[in-house]
Amino acid sequence: MNQKDVPYTYIDTHSGAGVYALDGAQANKNAEYATGIGALWNATHLPPALAPYIELVKGMNPSGKMRYYPGSPYVADQLSRAEDRLRLFELHPSDCRILAQNFRKVEEHKAEQGERARGRRVLIEHGDGFQSLKKLLPPPSRRALVLVDPPYEIKDDYKKVREALDEALGRFPAGIYAVWYPVLQRMESRQFADRLKRLPAKEWLNVTLTVSTPGPDGFGLHSSGMFILNPPYTLEPLLRETLPYLVQVLGKDAGARFTIETGTQVTGAAARMAADGPRVPVGNARRASPLSGKGSLRLPGQSMVREGEEDPRTKSQAGGAAPAASKTGARRVWHPDGSQGKPQGPGSAGATSKRPVAPAGAPRSGGTRSGGKGGSSR
Repeated sequence: MNQKDVPYTYIDTHSGAGVYALDGAQANKNAEYATGIGALWNATHLPPALAPYIELVKGMNPSGKMRYYPGSPYVADQLSRAEDRLRLFELHPSDCRILAQNFRKVEEHKAEQGERARGRRVLIEHGDGFQSLKKLLPPPSRRALVLVDPPYEIKDDYKKVREALDEALGRFPAGIYAVWYPVLQRMESRQFADRLKRLPAKEWLNVTLTVSTPGPDGFGLHSSGMFILNPPYTLEPLLRETLPYLVQVLGKDAGARFTIETGTQVTGAAARMAADGPRVPVGNARRASPLSGKGSLRLPGQSMVREGEEDPRTKSQAGGAAPAASKTGARRVWHPDGSQGKPQGPGSAGATSKRPVAPAGAPRSGGTRSGGKGGSSR
């Protein structure tokens, strides 16, 4: 965003507290940061795209000891320019209050260093970030980066994200929208990325990172992802340089991997196949009987294979020629040893959360919280 002279608006729908304490009782209860930023703290040979992030975190800890960790609002404030605007929303009242206090301390520190106040450059509002997009889009400069990062504590969060983005794209189709999501066993999580692919954006980029093999009980956040609508063309190459390093440093076992998937809006027959509800035959297809083994079941977008004919897909694969991977569906999996797997379907892989645990000055007991970031599962 900073590579162009035109100013932009950064919108954070779920800002959290902005700065998080790592040396408090709540943070050390599970010590999740030890396997995230802790593993990168003394890492060497950082990829070029990752080094500024580590430098920013260390800049918050001049003593050399990890005490504080920046949330997305702090990172955006440090990296954006004087002409850019930050609009931060937080629904949880105590976190919103801490967020305002943290930014007030930042401004006071800058004033002590002789820097001029930036006026209304940063606005913090206690409210629903989903609803905020209606009044802020399109921005005056016609450039915006929107971060959508709800806690996903309730199933409705997945639906709210999709609906908010659909409306936002209608108001401002050219905006960049970045969505964090957990990769969980629940149905809403597994279907989430595929549903975002049907939003009316010109292009999308879906990235997941897995740090460990999922447990047999299905609990625990082993993977999560970022789904970016209208991604900058420079982003995918940076991710391909950085993610293999993160897999090696953060990976806990042989299940560690990452995926990068790109494409355009899924429409037509492909969208109907992924739509809500049961799949049904179309046209003159007969409904197959699971007992008799006879009949045929044709889904939207599929061609009928008549009796006595060979499925062209099977024929192609039998002849040794793998079907070409389409831009909208296929993706490859990278493992810690550098090997590259076969293209995978839309239901595989995920990424780690880098969230810290407890906001500075506002420890909270166990679990995630509504309306904000952080918590033991993040």
